[in-house]
Amino acid sequence: MGQRFAELSEKHIQFMVEQRIFFVGTATTDSRVNISPKGMDSLKVLSSNRVIWLNVIGSSNETSAHVQQAPRMTIMFCAFDGQPLILRLYGVARVVHKNDADWANLFSLFKPLPGARQIFDVTLDLVQTSCGMSVP
Repeated sequence: MGQRFAELSEKHIQFMVEQRIFFVGTATTDSRVNISPKGMDSLKVLSSNRVIWLNVIGSSNETSAHVQQAPRMTIMFCAFDGQPLILRLYGVARVVHKNDADWANLFSLFKPLPGARQIFDVTLDLVQTSCGMSVP
């Protein structure tokens, strides 16, 4: 059964760190939903209600276009081995570009990755888990 939380717990954060991939979902009011796989140690937890992730070149830039129109974002982690679990982070995202004042500070939290193009700064308003019994 799913559970809802107001913020990330240490258990949630540990689960996130152990996963090799996560998925990001965005949409505008009149667009298709875009779901993108992410990885490469590109997500950092800044607090129990704030995460950032580094976006690199590799596909279109739909996530950025969506967030600039409708800042809703869902980030999903799922266990592909071990105990089954799905963890979703719901929040409001902000795009940070290389020429923005806080780029250098946020970018310094990541190992440099080739093709880095922006950082998404997400303030979480809901953390939700579900059993994940059907995955894998």
